[in-house]
Amino acid sequence: MKSNIRDLSLEQIQDLFKTMGEPAFRAKQVWEWLWQKHAASFGDMTNLSKTLRDKLGEKFSLPSLTVDTIQTSTDGTIKSRFRTHDGHMVEGVLIPTESRMTACVSSQIGCSLSCKFCATGYLDRKRNLEFDEIVDEVAILNKQSEESTGKKLSNIVFMGMGEPLLNYKNVLKAIERITAPDGIAMSPRRITVSTAGVAKMIRQLGDDEVKFKLALSLHAANDAKRNEIMGINETNNLKSLIDALNYFYKKTRNEITFEYILFKDFNDSLKDADELIKIYRQVPADLINIIEYNPIDFASFSKPDEEKVEAFMEYLEKNRVNVRLRRSRGKDIDAACGQLANKN
Repeated sequence: MKSNIRDLSLEQIQDLFKTMGEPAFRAKQVWEWLWQKHAASFGDMTNLSKTLRDKLGEKFSLPSLTVDTIQTSTDGTIKSRFRTHDGHMVEGVLIPTESRMTACVSSQIGCSLSCKFCATGYLDRKRNLEFDEIVDEVAILNKQSEESTGKKLSNIVFMGMGEPLLNYKNVLKAIERITAPDGIAMSPRRITVSTAGVAKMIRQLGDDEVKFKLALSLHAANDAKRNEIMGINETNNLKSLIDALNYFYKKTRNEITFEYILFKDFNDSLKDADELIKIYRQVPADLINIIEYNPIDFASFSKPDEEKVEAFMEYLEKNRVNVRLRRSRGKDIDAACGQLANKN
């Protein structure tokens, strides 16, 4: 079994080339092909001799994501289904707006959790994505962004398939490569990792003093309701999450947002709004994103009518909550929040 060359550090590649009797600058060239030019094969590395490319190909593999299908929404959102080297499928979405180009990336093939309102939650988790596969997603979406709009990605959100904090090591290593000056060189402040709420790992983010933003998918502001729709709450209740978020903030001072999908007659009353305000007051959160629910085949939820949404928003604003309504993009191609399920 050949080892993946992207598992090597620059120093290890330099040592390898020394033992092969190759000049030191070759290592730097290969590193650039791997992390800045995003070569999909050794054959792409055109400033290396064919002999050297063949030697590398004999010794190492370079498994990379390929685009299986692309769908474009009427609102300009582009959904890509990627194929992994071992034949799995995973989706990523490019969301263009006037002011930003956002890549929504996945961290697992399927999902370890089974949130009742999310299409991905009905898929089995096949495996975690490796760190270099996550980097591939970003590189491919960045290329799509440049080709379709002439602009580079401005933001990355880990809000695609899977729970990022249950693939902790690979997500952090991917972000390290995405933000490295000799990688994609994206500012960590433009990256948001979204979690359904793994208290222990939120604390770990604090201990690791990460530089990116954190979003908590809240969706219900009391334990009974949250248990009903998000099984993870049974082992990570709201009190443990509030404590973990405060710990994270104390350690990092990074921005925290709450994500809250409105479900008709479930979490959209003014009593629910009151409970949400109570939680907001206990955490130094910057913002609550109110999200439109996007129906999926397996779930019986529906979205509240506009008047109900407006009343909920107004009540939060009246109580000095920084709140924003996030209209979903890409609904017509199942690319919106909660809809990713490898469907065509």
